[in-house]
Amino acid sequence: MAAPPNFEEGQSTYRPPRFNGQYYGWWKTRMHDFIMAEDSKLWDVICDGPYAPTNILVCGIGHDEYNRISACDTAKEIWEALQIAHEGTTQVKQSKIDMLTIEYELFRMKEDESIQDMHTRFTSIMNELHSIGETIPRNKLVRKILSILPSPWESKVNAITEAKDLQKLTI
Repeated sequence: MAAPPNFEEGQSTYRPPRFNGQYYGWWKTRMHDFIMAEDSKLWDVICDGPYAPTNILVCGIGHDEYNRISACDTAKEIWEALQIAHEGTTQVKQSKIDMLTIEYELFRMKEDESIQDMHTRFTSIMNELHSIGETIPRNKLVRKILSILPSPWESKVNAITEAKDLQKLTI
């Protein structure tokens, strides 16, 4: 997952990733991983509530986001308030999933685009889908990438398809 531009980062395994109000999906995934690394039971507290060690979440957000959650009493309330503010309700999330799924289905490599740039765009869509709870199986992702490569790549695609097990192949 590529880091968004101008993202405040804790730069330490002791400080949580900092959320500045943008790229919520990126921060959410990083914060989840940070909390799990600290203590997986702490993640249970955030998910199940109602007890509060809220400090780790509060330390991971900027001033504007703090104002959004300052009235929250528990870690669970903080997490849910941030989720609703940045992902929306269940209905909004489903609309985002639908839009991203269409973007995935229509995804094509652009003319004069490098493989790396195409991969970055593709990964960005997959990461956004993943951050809102929608995961596409790895083998489907591999098949999608192979199917969108332009004709100069056809011989390589055929070689990969014939020589590799696409169920186990990573992008």
